[in-house]
Amino acid sequence: MLISDSFSWAQTVFGQAELGDKRRTKRLVAFADSIAKNTGKSLVKSCQSSAEIEGAYRLLRNSEIDVERIADAGFEACAEQAKSHDLLLALEDTTSLKFGHKSVRDELGHITSNKKGRGMHAHSSLLFAPHSQQVVGLIEQHRWTRNIKTYGKRKHCTQTSYHEKESYKWERASRRVEERLGEHISNVITVCDREADIYDYLIYKVNHGHRFVVRSSQSRCIIEGDDKLYAFSSDLEPAGSREITVPQKGGRSARKATLAIRYAPITLKVPANKSGENIPLYYVGCSEDGESDLSWHLLTSEPVTNADEALKVVSYYERRWLIEDYHKAWKSGGTEVESQRMQSLENLERMIVILAFVATRVLQLKFMGVQGKEAPEQSCEAALTPIEWKLLWVKQEKEPLPDKAPSLYWAYINLAKLAGWQDSKRTGRVGWPTLWEGWFKLQTILEGYQLMKSLDHDL
Repeated sequence: MLISDSFSWAQTVFGQAELGDKRRTKRLVAFADSIAKNTGKSLVKSCQSSAEIEGAYRLLRNSEIDVERIADAGFEACAEQAKSHDLLLALEDTTSLKFGHKSVRDELGHITSNKKGRGMHAHSSLLFAPHSQQVVGLIEQHRWTRNIKTYGKRKHCTQTSYHEKESYKWERASRRVEERLGEHISNVITVCDREADIYDYLIYKVNHGHRFVVRSSQSRCIIEGDDKLYAFSSDLEPAGSREITVPQKGGRSARKATLAIRYAPITLKVPANKSGENIPLYYVGCSEDGESDLSWHLLTSEPVTNADEALKVVSYYERRWLIEDYHKAWKSGGTEVESQRMQSLENLERMIVILAFVATRVLQLKFMGVQGKEAPEQSCEAALTPIEWKLLWVKQEKEPLPDKAPSLYWAYINLAKLAGWQDSKRTGRVGWPTLWEGWFKLQTILEGYQLMKSLDHDL
């Protein structure tokens, strides 16, 4: 099951953490269990006793516990699950975490164009299995703080070597994912937005045989037609169309858009300020003519020789929104990581890492609802055990139990209703906190049911 009880989840993710003492690992699992049961609540409110609170603080304050050992346990657990999938998308993106707590302010770096902003950055790689439509988990995450003294360094970026730039994060992530997956890296397609359109990164991916889809950020010079990419693509005949959902963002509402699809093999020229070799790739373009400026220029290592293959590449890129939803689950809509108040950056980062994995669990539950709406025939047993959905049915429905498990979307809606959701805005969309509250209430009902069974057995 993707969404198991919190203790089983914590044991799977952190149970193999090598922290120098088995008691530390046991404490980590217990704390992760408490946090997962009470996602979004403070450390004190997540723990059930003063002893649990003291144990949690001892874990976070222990300077002998390397935060990377905690993270590595979660990454290895994800890598183990990944081996059962024949195709995976590694969805990558960067986000900033802003913290206002005065005790750690001096240890943090600048995060925006405003020099007074303080926080850290994180580059995450999330695995998604397109064939089974599953959010597998977090396979890599790199966190860093910018040196306040280097504020404005971007202006002099041409004087900095590639391996010293922040943009090296894309290659660093690829290297670490390959280390964890080994030969299974051949099943992985990295999916990145325009920030990854870097010659050094693209040539690295090609030379190492990595599969990828990267959205182009500029009209690069190409060999074909002695022209630039975007001018070349505009002359290509449409090979079909695809309707996509443009997600809500900021003040923009979600909507449907129909895109014209074009494709062709291309060869990127070496940039004038670089030395190296030309890069043979495939191009897939999609644009919404006459309606808006919506257009995607995609560069990929995947062979694209017909319209179906082009549409498949577009479908991979469409899933990139999941990494943005993951960051929302981590930050504002789920674990509330930016509200954490620790006395040092080292302690804060341990908490951040634990919550980074809790956020994947939150995302899995949210995706359950989205997927259920897109595929209404899918059984709810993709996310709930038979006893869980039956208890939910008895609680929510007036009719006898059905012979067949209801749909995944039914579970999504009724978990929300269990938390008091009324769909007052008539959108059919459930917010993070409400969905999570419904899940917790179902687990409470399940615990009560199991307790009653055990009492009946004893009697």
